[in-house]
Order: sequence, then structure tokens, then C-alpha cells
Amino acid sequence: MRKNKMEEFTEVPIDNDEAIFTTSVICKILSMPHHVLKQLDKEGIVTPPRKKGKIRLYSKRELKKVQKCWKYLNEKKVNIPGLKIILEMEKKNKP
Repeated sequence: MRKNKMEEFTEVPIDNDEAIFTTSVICKILSMPHHVLKQLDKEGIVTPPRKKGKIRLYSKRELKKVQKCWKYLNEKKVNIPGLKIILEMEKKNKP
């Protein structure tokens, strides 16, 4: 009996700060519009490194931050200036 491809796949540990996700992948994972992610980058809220000057690559840590931002923007209806204030307050209150 032949194994299916998923049974042959071995998970590889990936560091939380390793930039591996493209903009398209992030948007697909979070079901968010591409322009929102670009706006977060433009505003300096999430600043992933760029590969070859154009392609943004996000880490797991950045994915979690984008996910939190998207929740505020989409579910809580917070605007970008409000989001910046919330994130700054959370940063100050972090132990």
C-alpha cells in the first residue's frame, strides 16, 4: 500500500523570527485585503524585511502581530491612528 504525501511530510522547526511568509500568504491566512497589510507596512506598524528590495517576508511573530492588528481593524472597527495608540499603550504596559 502506498503512503499519501502528507504521511511522508516531516515538519521542520521554524524560528519565530525567520521571515518566510509572503504578503499574499499572510492575507490568505488571515482573510484580509492586501491593501490593509500594505497600509500597516506604510504606517510602520509592521515592517517586515524586504527581499531584493520588493518582496516583503513576514515571520511567525509578525504574523501574530498582523493578526492582532487585523482583529482591531476588522472586528473592533479601530482606525489606523487608534491602532497605533493601542499598540503603543500595550507596549508600555508590557512587563
